[in-house]
Amino acid sequence: DAQRDARKQAAVSAGALRWIVVAMRAHPGSAAVQEWACRALAHITHGTDAQADLRRQVAVAAEALPQIVAAMGAPSATAAMQEQACWALYTITFGTDAQRYARKQAAVNVGVLPLLEAL
Repeated sequence: DAQRDARKQAAVSAGALRWIVVAMRAHPGSAAVQEWACRALAHITHGTDAQADLRRQVAVAAEALPQIVAAMGAPSATAAMQEQACWALYTITFGTDAQRYARKQAAVNVGVLPLLEAL
């Protein structure tokens, strides 16, 4: 709905995506932090509203993809965290804009494929 999309956009405008990535970097061994961070990334970047593709680009610019991949490869990774990481990868690389292919390639470039194959 429009209110939900407006809340997502307000979070992005306030720098939430960058701070989520900062939290992931600060707590690499915490599966709970990684799981909830991936969940937050997925929720914020999910959608088909007019601003959804922009939110996805902001997530990539905030270096969310390498952090998601790092979380997936961490020894502390749990099944629940892996599930949320996969959802975040999906929502960030999805889209209808021309940059969707670049986002997919960015995920490949940071090493997501071997981790997905190992699941």
